[in-house]
Amino acid sequence: MTPLFLKDHHKTALYHGDRAISYAEVIAASDGYARLLRLAPGDRAAVFAENRPEWIYAFFAVWRRGGIAVPVDYLAPADEVEYILNDCRPVVVFCSRGTRAVLDAAVARLRGAYRPKLLVLDDLRPPAAGAALPEPPRGPHDTAVIIYTSGTTGSPKGVMLSHDNLLANIEAVTDKVPIFTKDDRLLAILPFHHSFPLQGTIMAPFYVGATVALLERVSSADILGALCRHRITLIIGVPRLYRLFHKGLIDKVNASAAARLLLRLSRSVDSLALGRLLFKRAQRAFGGHIKYLVSGGAKLDEAVGRDLSAMGFEVLEGYGMTEAAPMITFTRPGKVKIGSAGEAVPGVEIRIVDGQITARGRNIMQGYWRKPEDTAAVLRDGWLHSGDQGFLDARGRLHVTGRTKEIIVLSNGKNVNPEEIENRILSLSPLIKEIGVYHKDERLGAVIHPDPHAVKQHRVVNLRETIKWLVLDKFNLTVPHHKKVTHFTLVDHELPRTRLGKLKRFQLPALAAHAAVRHRARPEPDTAEYRMLRDYLESALDAQVHPDQHLEYDIGLDSLAKIELDSYLEKVFGVSLPEDGPASHYTVEQLSQLIARLKTKSVGEHADWHGILREHIDYRPPTSIYMLRLMRLLTAPPFRLYFRLRGSGVERLPRGPFILALNHQSFYDGAFLTALLPDRVLRDTYFMAAGKHVRTPFTRFYARHSNLLVMDINRDLKGTLQRAAALLRSGKNLVIFPEGARSRDGQLNTFKKTFAILAKEVNVPVVPVAVSGAYAAFPIDRKLPKFGRIRLSFLPPIHPGKMDYAQIAEMTQHAIAANI
Repeated sequence: MTPLFLKDHHKTALYHGDRAISYAEVIAASDGYARLLRLAPGDRAAVFAENRPEWIYAFFAVWRRGGIAVPVDYLAPADEVEYILNDCRPVVVFCSRGTRAVLDAAVARLRGAYRPKLLVLDDLRPPAAGAALPEPPRGPHDTAVIIYTSGTTGSPKGVMLSHDNLLANIEAVTDKVPIFTKDDRLLAILPFHHSFPLQGTIMAPFYVGATVALLERVSSADILGALCRHRITLIIGVPRLYRLFHKGLIDKVNASAAARLLLRLSRSVDSLALGRLLFKRAQRAFGGHIKYLVSGGAKLDEAVGRDLSAMGFEVLEGYGMTEAAPMITFTRPGKVKIGSAGEAVPGVEIRIVDGQITARGRNIMQGYWRKPEDTAAVLRDGWLHSGDQGFLDARGRLHVTGRTKEIIVLSNGKNVNPEEIENRILSLSPLIKEIGVYHKDERLGAVIHPDPHAVKQHRVVNLRETIKWLVLDKFNLTVPHHKKVTHFTLVDHELPRTRLGKLKRFQLPALAAHAAVRHRARPEPDTAEYRMLRDYLESALDAQVHPDQHLEYDIGLDSLAKIELDSYLEKVFGVSLPEDGPASHYTVEQLSQLIARLKTKSVGEHADWHGILREHIDYRPPTSIYMLRLMRLLTAPPFRLYFRLRGSGVERLPRGPFILALNHQSFYDGAFLTALLPDRVLRDTYFMAAGKHVRTPFTRFYARHSNLLVMDINRDLKGTLQRAAALLRSGKNLVIFPEGARSRDGQLNTFKKTFAILAKEVNVPVVPVAVSGAYAAFPIDRKLPKFGRIRLSFLPPIHPGKMDYAQIAEMTQHAIAANI
């Protein structure tokens, strides 16, 4: 008898809902299912169902009859199921009522006369026990399972694993390094069809006599409930699961200053015992009995591992692949090294060949089913070539650095690891739930799935601009040119992944392209509200609009456009959306439907900036500017010497009020202007500053005494513009950088029309100021400026007159462009 067959450990084997199922019952049920089968040695039998006790009975029944089990992902579409059936030709398929329709569709498309026998688990009535079934004539080196893995390449391959392949891994974590013991209680969260949960939540636990709890539904509430109810000691999970655990814990930590301090303390001490003491509540939330969190399937985010460890959870990370049944390395208890996937499984050898991880041992697969060429490509002289890159440190611990097939090789010979970029960007902002980096036309792009909860929590109303400037631009400033992400697509759904969470990177370019064109095929609603909204948006954006385009993700309205849209909805339809439901949260069609439900009128007016900027507001600007004068006193002399700072055309400045519009070349542009303005002008001049730069006690003090108008385009651009208009009407001047951000390459960026709206509606002139030489002296990627020659040219004022916003912005930009 092969050791992997069931054994009665005289205790509870499974919990499922309110049922406690003993080992004896599992053995009896599997024996009953086996009596329904007629399998010749080597016949295949598939199991196509959700995680449930009957899945386990069916699986062991196949072995009991000497067959080869073929687990199939219960979420697989009909074409994928059809492929597997055609490829390995199982004589019987166990399914459930939930998967029957997909299976029927797959069977209907099969070629030739082949048709498998279908057994629906919900309807099976196994015969009563009779004479003992004969032992199957199979040995440890016969094929036990064929597990289909498409991985991230999209090419399904059936991995053939023998009983001994499986046993090699099981013995490693039970007999040789006892991670699994008979006293453990495990929670089965991952689908059984993959080798990692198959081994970790069925084979190894049943081998030692542990108890496994099955979830009827996989939700955070059900998981936490099961952890407490069943006093779970081991969780077998993938990095995405632990990232969710981590996010829930960190959100609670961040809500308390004391908890943040305790986490910093625990991180610095790096003691599991201290972490468990300091974070008893977190331990209790997970049932209070967790011994290990076992992570596999993909590389664990180091920040997640570090924080979970600091909270007293011992995370044992492993590395492997289905072809290795599946473990190649795992972390030994008490020897956690964040960033490492542990040491080689006992009996497994590892070599790094040209940067690629290769392995040899009892656990390595027999080959791919009916794919000798693919087998020969990865199995060479007994060594499995993983396709992953990594290195072994001085203590023999494996560090996985990337997937060889996913490394992007640019035409200039530079290599880019997209996973490294993704992890860096994810660490920069909670607004991004998922990101996938891809390569097209010698540039890096990204498909980003934002976290709607974080977007709402942080009150972000301009998501595209926020991600562009506060996340991607922040990242791009810290990396070489070949690693910069130059374009991105927002999507409102999860990125394509395998069932264990590995990103299907090869699908990203098509996903980005599809997001741009998929809207054209949808018919337009035949309603007056939709047509009016579409016409307004197309006029405002100067682009074609489609009904299922999301106003935030697809169209990407900027802050001004959103204010104008809100004004339009109120003026034309009498619709005023609540603060937690801005217009940008909808598709064009959804917003038109909302308008139809809520409208109180329908007229032909558009956005009214004149009315918006004349609304009464209670605003008292700073009146003390001594910090501004002190800064000028300290900086003007060294600036004139170091940068040879000069100005021309100051005499052209009119009597206020007016708007000074500068191109933005360096961090010091505002200080350069301050050094050159006459005192009579400076005392009445206010600078618009982004709120992100005014957060510390010192910067807030400086702002109160420096004529700064603090703005936050993500939360209150409308209020900022109203305060700016009030300043101008009171006779003050205003400094604005119309590009919105520093130049990234020294070139002039398109001017935003904020300043033009203010100039037009308050009827004040715009004074263009051309800054030249500042980017050369202080480019964006330098920490310290170079010697240079910097000049600010004050150009003739531009009076709004009868020009519209776009004409004012265009004339200002052309004037500056001609003088830099």
